[in-house]
Amino acid sequence: MTTLDVAWLATWLGRFLWALARVGGLCLVAPVFGASVLPAQVRLGVVVVLALVLAPLAPASVDVLGVAGMLGLAGQLVVGAAVGFVLKLVFDAVQFGGGLVGQSMSLGFAEVVDPQAGGNSNVLGQFYLVLVTLLFLAMDGHLQLIALLADSFRHAPPGGLAIDANGLHAVLAFGVQLFGGAVRVALPAMTSLLVVNIGFAAISRAAPSMNLFAVGFPITVSLGFIALWLSLRSLPGAFDALQGDAWDLMRHLLGS
Repeated sequence: MTTLDVAWLATWLGRFLWALARVGGLCLVAPVFGASVLPAQVRLGVVVVLALVLAPLAPASVDVLGVAGMLGLAGQLVVGAAVGFVLKLVFDAVQFGGGLVGQSMSLGFAEVVDPQAGGNSNVLGQFYLVLVTLLFLAMDGHLQLIALLADSFRHAPPGGLAIDANGLHAVLAFGVQLFGGAVRVALPAMTSLLVVNIGFAAISRAAPSMNLFAVGFPITVSLGFIALWLSLRSLPGAFDALQGDAWDLMRHLLGS
């Protein structure tokens, strides 16, 4: 008859909760893992499975029943959420850039339901978001994120500060990538459409009696799709550059 080792159970529970806090904070905010289009049961299952896999790598000297242990778990939840937020900014920047392209093409009124944002969003923004999500999965970004979590347990021992003021400032400073990255994604198509609009302005000046709304709208949309098709070649490079900055910051936050 075997007896249950209470000390072993407490150690394993501490490791599991330590990993669960960090993984749960990440999956709460990060794209793909925390997508609201997935059922809640699936997301919960992903969090629990990842926590079970990463639990052996977590520190063993965690007293989760004490006040210090509770504060440590809360700190790990914040760290995971900060890392997921940094990655989410990259996806939001690309989606924002797609929305800017849609506005330039006079398709700002074309909206679809965005379950992640809880409202409507520009249809081209959703199109860009789907593309970069597929790129992220094709480049094994989800596996790199799991590997980064596993590696972080060796560099972030218990008892240390979860995230300091410099880390919070770095996350806030990275928020400018939401606008800079959107401009980087949308600039090729927007520049082409700006030339088209300047041409329409010259035509309007030369022939004031022409109904440019009836003529210009289909031309703008048609040329916009051509500019969109040509500009999509630069999307992987822009997304990879944004990801590179995000990975550096995420490694800094996790102490890797």
